Amino acid sequence: MSLFLEVVPVSEAIEAVRRIAPPPRCGDAPLKDALYQVLAEDVSADIDIPGFDRSTVDGYAVAAADTAGASEAIPAMLRCLGRIGMGSTDPGSIFPGSCRYVPTGGALPEGADAVVMIEHAELIGDDVLVHRPVAPGENVVSRGEDFRAGDVVLERGCVLSPREIGVAAAVGAERVQVVTPPVVGIISTGNEIVPVARVPGPGEVRDANSYLAGAFVTERGCCPVYFGIVRDEREALEQALSSALDQCDAVLVSGGSSKDERDNTAAVIADLGEVLVHGIAIAPGKPTIIGTARGKPVIGLPGHPASAYVVLVAIVDHLLAAMRKTRVFRRTLRARLTQNIPSTRGREDYVRVSIDGGRATPIFGKSGLLNTLVQSEGLVRIPASSEGLEVGEEVEVILW
Repeated sequence: MSLFLEVVPVSEAIEAVRRIAPPPRCGDAPLKDALYQVLAEDVSADIDIPGFDRSTVDGYAVAAADTAGASEAIPAMLRCLGRIGMGSTDPGSIFPGSCRYVPTGGALPEGADAVVMIEHAELIGDDVLVHRPVAPGENVVSRGEDFRAGDVVLERGCVLSPREIGVAAAVGAERVQVVTPPVVGIISTGNEIVPVARVPGPGEVRDANSYLAGAFVTERGCCPVYFGIVRDEREALEQALSSALDQCDAVLVSGGSSKDERDNTAAVIADLGEVLVHGIAIAPGKPTIIGTARGKPVIGLPGHPASAYVVLVAIVDHLLAAMRKTRVFRRTLRARLTQNIPSTRGREDYVRVSIDGGRATPIFGKSGLLNTLVQSEGLVRIPASSEGLEVGEEVEVILW
């Protein structure tokens, strides 16, 4: 293998996965089933939102001019013409010197251009004493102030969170065009790997990576398909990968990416397609493989779960985003380091950290340890151009 462990920068690896991402498929989906899916077409408002002038408070709909100069000592006196019910299709009207009670969200009557909060008014019989003046438009949302009919309210490429789902519903988008969630195959390799339900014997470990990678894929809006554990046999891996390629848009293979002569992942990918990258200047995760087979992306992840997760965040995240025609979303915060973090120039390091009161404490551990995943809240990225970070330095933490 001519590309065996000829490391490339992280930026080049990211470009590689973006380049091999297959184009998305699109389809129609009920809005109620579209949570966290990606819009394939813009969503536009079918009507003005709101469709009428409405009150933002409980109070009295008035002509603002009638309240000019009102105060506690000398209130404005207005004739109350009644109440406007929620959902009323005919809120009526007012004339100069009169008002109507309106609840929050209620429609304003004709002739009203403001609402006096109920706390600033006093009802005495059929009269209302207004103790504070209001300006035109005060406590009112005007027709079309939120969205005008025909306005694009959600753009193509938007990920539909609960907030966007609510907006789409408000503009009548009962069904939406979305990117069909990519299907990602998950394969775990290694003679030492055993099912989660089995108690490992000497030299054996449970299959954490299938669950880790599958959950990551699900969290990114894709659909994992699990192809089980494959022994370190080239023929068995080729058969499993072929089956995964028949059913999936991309495949993640855990294990079999390092220098050991028994590691077959790169060889099998090459037999079925092409190895583009075998080795990335990243720690942890150096032996990661990026390739294609039958025109579909295949990524070889490190066998250690902590290393595999860093590669999922730093590299695979970009593949999944490109397959969905969206961008990588990062939750980050700024914090100050409590310790020095050494690094090797030319290699991009991702160091797990815990966060406490704006301080980031590095969690150093051997690459095979799992406890650093649950003891940390995120990663600090050290650029390849740096030889490390110093205590007290402000850093950006990529949150899990």
